[in-house]
Amino acid sequence: MTQDVISAQAVADFLSRNPQFFDDHADVFATLSVPHPHQGRAISLGERQVMTLRSRVKEHEQRLMQLLQHAGGNARISQTLMRWCARMLAEPDALQIPAHIVRSLEEQFGLDAVALRVWGLDALQDSAFAQDITPEIRQYAAALAQPYCGPLKGQEAAAWLAAEPLSLAILPLRTLHGSDPIGLLVLGSGDAQRYTSEMATDFLTQIADLAGSALGRLSHHAPQAA
Repeated sequence: MTQDVISAQAVADFLSRNPQFFDDHADVFATLSVPHPHQGRAISLGERQVMTLRSRVKEHEQRLMQLLQHAGGNARISQTLMRWCARMLAEPDALQIPAHIVRSLEEQFGLDAVALRVWGLDALQDSAFAQDITPEIRQYAAALAQPYCGPLKGQEAAAWLAAEPLSLAILPLRTLHGSDPIGLLVLGSGDAQRYTSEMATDFLTQIADLAGSALGRLSHHAPQAA
């Protein structure tokens, strides 16, 4: 006589479709034993289920702690960003805004190096912030839909930094959303993992928007006479 062989998947499917099985056969549930996941002994099915639930609870607790840590980190960044923005708004002299952007970013965010270059702003055309800008740089800025984050990787704009970074972020600056870029902001770090291609760029985009809007004050600012 041929003996029928029931696969483990068939048993699992049956129990999934018939959750009342162990209610109808409580004696079977009470006598079943399974291997201990970490020890060489058998334990009851009920004990194994309790262990599984405890393990899942621990995983959820760890996940919750990670979310709380991320939330705390985001809150600190938001507060730092607000302080940086407030300091720009409080700057009475629009011509000081470019230097203020660089200096305050280094101070507020603990950056190793920051560089800023702008174009199309008459008030800054003879300043250091309008130097070393090639057509390729402007084309790159126009094509940059979101901040670049990653390794040095031959980025021309990295030459503006005082020290060669291990990772950097390059932010296109616009005075208005959707307008042509008026500059690039380069953030350099000696930490290779600070700026990576996988990171979220929400805060960097906010920095770019705020810096671009602040620089917009110079769009109609007449250059000072010599």
